[in-house]
Amino acid sequence: MALNCIVYGLGFQFNTALDALSGLSEPEKIDVYVDIIDTSAVTNVSAGLTAEEFYISSDCDKEGVPEFRAARLHPGGNLRVVYSDGLVFDLNAHGRQVSVYLPAGQIVDDVAPALLGPMMGVLLRLRGIACLHASAVVIAGRAIGLVGISGAGKSTTAAAFARLGYPVLTDDVLALTDCVDHFLVRPAYPRIRLWPQSAAGLFGSADALPRMMPSWDKRFLSLQQPGYQFQSESLRLAALYFLAPRGESSHVSAIEAVNPAEALMTLVSDSFATNFQDKPRRAAEFDLLSRLVATIPLRSISAPDNLARIDDLCSAIVQDVRVQCATAEAH
Repeated sequence: MALNCIVYGLGFQFNTALDALSGLSEPEKIDVYVDIIDTSAVTNVSAGLTAEEFYISSDCDKEGVPEFRAARLHPGGNLRVVYSDGLVFDLNAHGRQVSVYLPAGQIVDDVAPALLGPMMGVLLRLRGIACLHASAVVIAGRAIGLVGISGAGKSTTAAAFARLGYPVLTDDVLALTDCVDHFLVRPAYPRIRLWPQSAAGLFGSADALPRMMPSWDKRFLSLQQPGYQFQSESLRLAALYFLAPRGESSHVSAIEAVNPAEALMTLVSDSFATNFQDKPRRAAEFDLLSRLVATIPLRSISAPDNLARIDDLCSAIVQDVRVQCATAEAH
């Protein structure tokens, strides 16, 4: 059964439904077509094509095999990403078509983690949409970005805000609409991904949340259940909070201003799917991010290692957001 829905402000048509996208609004027009194909029905997905490999993931599976490899296909210049488990993504060079080839033994919903995570970031970049490696929540009617390296707690903090009743815009991939003098955050889809330890710390047990897929221990928090809110409309980005790696302290650190030049380097080095961009796109993104850090408050904070104190982190950010908003309105 086909599914039409809006994700990251784009109209998608999937040739088969995905549970992660159920309940989303239908688009007025289709921007991206996604076909999920059982490889048992395909004799040769590479017929007539040559591949120019340009990127190998530094992350490896349990056997030490790179998590994925990326290549440009000729003719046409489309991208192919091959995962170590045999999952294959072909992305149109302009981000209009995605073909997903399921390896034997996988079901449709097994592709959701890669398709809606890394591959969505690549797709958005192909369409010229800048993406931060960040999550975003709504505080005082404004979009607040949570930035940090892997393990800093972006998704965990977003889930803590969700648990407190704050709407969430996106988890892990923060897509921007450039409005020249300000930026909008595009809503993703109503799930937050959490590692078992984060799920246990927030909800008492990892088993309190369902697995993203049977063969993976990572869990997800649905924002469509009672008491939770998914922000389905774009909102203006009002501030970025840089989460420092969790320390051994039992207290939340003081919130401090971040130097724009330092923030720019952090965003450039950790922006989503940078390795899939050509030089002109990287230059355009650098210009966009330079304008971004010059227009909004940039703040840093460190969370305690004890997740029992995560609500203190949320409270500190909320109070600081209110101060920043009041200061902006006064000027």
